[in-house]
Amino acid sequence: MTRWWTTDETHDPARTSWVDSANGHADFPIQNLPYGVFSPGDAPARIGVAIGDHVLDLAACAQSGLLPADAATLCGEPALNSLMAAPGALRRALRRQLSDLLSAPDARAQVEGKLHTLKDCVLHLPARIGDYTDFYVGIHHATNVGRLFRPDNPLLPNYKYVPIGYHGRASSIRPSGVPMVRSRGQRKMPDADAPVFAPCARLDYELEMGVWIGPGNALGTPIPITQASDHIAGLSLLNDWSARDMQAWEYQPLGPFLAKNFHSSISPWIVTSEALAPFRIAQPPRPQGDPAILPYLLDPQDQAHGAFAITLEVHLSTAAMRDQGIAPVRLSSGPASNMYWTIAQIVTHHASNGCNLNPGDLLGTGTISAPTPDGYGSLLELTDGGRTPVMLPNGEQRSFLCDGDEITLSARALADGFTPIGFGECRARVLPSP
Repeated sequence: MTRWWTTDETHDPARTSWVDSANGHADFPIQNLPYGVFSPGDAPARIGVAIGDHVLDLAACAQSGLLPADAATLCGEPALNSLMAAPGALRRALRRQLSDLLSAPDARAQVEGKLHTLKDCVLHLPARIGDYTDFYVGIHHATNVGRLFRPDNPLLPNYKYVPIGYHGRASSIRPSGVPMVRSRGQRKMPDADAPVFAPCARLDYELEMGVWIGPGNALGTPIPITQASDHIAGLSLLNDWSARDMQAWEYQPLGPFLAKNFHSSISPWIVTSEALAPFRIAQPPRPQGDPAILPYLLDPQDQAHGAFAITLEVHLSTAAMRDQGIAPVRLSSGPASNMYWTIAQIVTHHASNGCNLNPGDLLGTGTISAPTPDGYGSLLELTDGGRTPVMLPNGEQRSFLCDGDEITLSARALADGFTPIGFGECRARVLPSP
């Protein structure tokens, strides 16, 4: 049986592409081949694969008989849901065929006319997202935020027993590049007698990974932890914007609501589980004295291979910085392995009560932070709740985001002996509240 951490010829670092821009590309070398949905100009949306500075039109490849027969119909659809639902063997066969088409010189004549320049294309959401759930598995973020409110007991008693999550809003998820309009809502200052309805004053970003569901499960049928990775189609970057002032007022007793559902940004390319096989690493060991993992969430193989060697970064550009020609400033950098629960564990837990997950559903990991400020995944942490502003190269400072600020998330997967691959950017600019 082919397991989800198995590598093959498509991961060979010696493999190159006749698409020149792919060779040495920071994000999209031939070893990556992420899926997305794009429109070349004003044409209808269709499925594509990023390769260097180009995107390969899979619908056109299917029409020309260049793809495996059982995958051709799925690649002709305007969203990735059906391809996500396909068995792993089909997805692996399609990946091998695409890798061969883009590496073999004698395939160039058949394929080259089906490439589009990426910068000239419109990128869409890669799937029809039926449901979105955001988790809270970044333990350093949970500790840092908890310490702001409960200095002596930052983590609540359930945190180390159960993957904490809440149901978000799928309708307000947008691809990278779509501006984010500052939200409005109720907020109450600590010394005020009553709340006011006004634009958010403590707007924040959250550095997360997005987890795309593959085949999924029938209602009433849980997903065993030993099979959870078979239901993960791939990963993206996710920025789950947060209105911290509104969140502080409304979250008790039922948790996040309007402070979180106004906009979430997703990188448009799904880096597949197959592409990520070389970058699987052991889940970091739990500190001594932590409770044992309950049996339904424990799989030795997942503990040995369930984390990823991915480095995450956040950059900020203000309107003034752009006017002055100053490059975006890096706010943080840290590993995606700073998660208390694996991605397989959050999938299994989500379905453990019989909840049905469907192809194209999206899960967020929650904010991923490092133990030190250089890896914090939100301004709430970086500024100690707004008390210590971040100083920028041009003399500006930020406690929370201002109108015109632009946040860009990026990520790269790295492992010795393999070609690094990236996720593209997850970027959005803050527009004023209407």
